[in-house]
Amino acid sequence: MPCTKVTNKHLLPVYNKPMIYYPLKTLADAGIKDILIVSGPGHAGHFVNLLGSGREFGVSLKYEIQEEAGGIAQALGLAKDFVGNDSAVVILGDNIFEDNIKNYLSEFERDKRGAMIFLKEVGLKAAKRFGIAVIDGNKVNYVEEKPQNPKSNLAMTGLYIFDSLVFDVIKNLNPSGRGELEITDAIDHYVKRGDCRYKILNGF
Repeated sequence: MPCTKVTNKHLLPVYNKPMIYYPLKTLADAGIKDILIVSGPGHAGHFVNLLGSGREFGVSLKYEIQEEAGGIAQALGLAKDFVGNDSAVVILGDNIFEDNIKNYLSEFERDKRGAMIFLKEVGLKAAKRFGIAVIDGNKVNYVEEKPQNPKSNLAMTGLYIFDSLVFDVIKNLNPSGRGELEITDAIDHYVKRGDCRYKILNGF
């Protein structure tokens, strides 16, 4: 605020580009060509005006409206028909990643099952602001959203890969205390099944 009175925060500039250019480039650099942008109704037209068909990025863009602020998992649920039986990479529009995720994506595609989440070490005080993950070997064995007493300093970064079963998981989620369908609850389903892997990002 007050910039977001007139447009969506993902369209505000970071250095010399609208913020959403960065996550789009992360996806395009990983070889992902079919991308669905989910936004609220307030400024949806601004995204279309800015990004159009996606040709500038070498990708094909589609758009979906999330009618209310129902959480990231609800937004992902709107992508069911778009994704079909494929896997899906989910990236938040206000996250900027230095790492190229192409190799991680190839690794996931080898067996195309479960979930993979991307983590970054933060200070324990800062961990209270994020979803956190506890790891054991190559698996995640615990996740929690914005904990008062974090069990880990590994923050979930807003970048995830899911198999298509995630849509059945989302269908059965209950809203959190914030009235939203939390992506952490969807991830927890995979954790409890022993089917959630992770990568710790090197770059910012």
